[in-house]
Amino acid sequence: MTDNYDDIINLPHHQSARRAHMSNYDRAAQFSPFAALTGYDDAVKETARLTDRKVELDEYELQSLNEKLNRIQDALNEEPEVSITYFVADNKKSGGSYKTISGIVKQIDEFEHLVLMRNGMKIPIEDIFEIDGDVLKPLEITE
Repeated sequence: MTDNYDDIINLPHHQSARRAHMSNYDRAAQFSPFAALTGYDDAVKETARLTDRKVELDEYELQSLNEKLNRIQDALNEEPEVSITYFVADNKKSGGSYKTISGIVKQIDEFEHLVLMRNGMKIPIEDIFEIDGDVLKPLEITE
């Protein structure tokens, strides 16, 4: 039984005189999957990423928040340590997330509507959702 390729089976493999020999890694790469939609996977992940909507505070909640800011303003010389929960808008899509930081309030800038923390953080007052701290606890009456 003779094969159809008997006449060429023992011939030497052709090597180009003008081009360098391709490595096995590069040869395999030419058969790897092709990503026709570059960035599509990232776009799908971004769309699937969840964001929160900013909660709009009612009149009573805004009044309570304003009272807390006034108490903190009055106690600035005591370096009040508070926890502030505030909304951070997302840069890529609508919505955002709520963050909570703790630290010492350095100043409340009423002109710029900012709470300035000792660590340099600036929190817009209109983005504050909640403030908590010892300075805001009711005074205990002792007899």
